[in-house]
Amino acid sequence: MFAWLDALPLSWLIIAALVLGLAPFYPEPHLVEKLRMLAHGGLTRPLDIFDLVMHAAPVVLLLMRLVRMGLQ
Repeated sequence: MFAWLDALPLSWLIIAALVLGLAPFYPEPHLVEKLRMLAHGGLTRPLDIFDLVMHAAPVVLLLMRLVRMGLQ
């Protein structure tokens, strides 16, 4: 079921998680901004929700891959 995740190179996942998770680097990463908005209940616009999903996806995939590596 998760063979596609195992096929992704770990180095690419780390790079994608760092670049998309921290972009833009100045003044504040989008992921931090969107998580703060989510915590305060201000994440209501569809564009903001899409932005959160887009910037968090590589981080989630990396975490999933690391968990799978730990379980093997």
